[in-house]
Amino acid sequence: TPLLYDSHPTTHCSFQVGSKPTRPSTKKMEELLRHFTFLSDQALQDKNFDPYAIEDLMKLFEIEAYKAWAAVELEQDKEVQEAENSMKEAENYLDSAMESAMEEFRRFEEELDRQSKAELYGLVQVAESARKMGKSMEKAATIASKKYIEAALNSAGASMKSAWKGLSNNSNKVHPS
Repeated sequence: TPLLYDSHPTTHCSFQVGSKPTRPSTKKMEELLRHFTFLSDQALQDKNFDPYAIEDLMKLFEIEAYKAWAAVELEQDKEVQEAENSMKEAENYLDSAMESAMEEFRRFEEELDRQSKAELYGLVQVAESARKMGKSMEKAATIASKKYIEAALNSAGASMKSAWKGLSNNSNKVHPS
């Protein structure tokens, strides 16, 4: 028994077992509905109508429904895969951005560390120079104060000698008062 009556030339099944499911068009379903209407009318009018013809048509409806379901599932799987790919791309971009940011931070940190060390070295040099200058000034002040004390002692000694000489010279003289 053919799936469809030969009297209806526009319908025939293009589905093959193992073929890749494709999204059925509404045109195909409309065609099956028209054929179902035709067979229903024929069943009402013809007492010799073969009920297997409707059963065959129902199998075609089932096949079209399966094709529609498989196509929707395939499309959904494709959308899921696209979404997963988009998420993976976003994760990769985020990883790349984070890696770049961390690398930039490391470079910034190294530069800051170099600048801090250079500044510390400069401050240590200035402090060392100030310490050396302070020690030299302390030595100079110590030497100057020793020289001042020595000069003061020499001056006092000379004054005392001069005073003693003057006293000894004046002791022979009588004061006119």
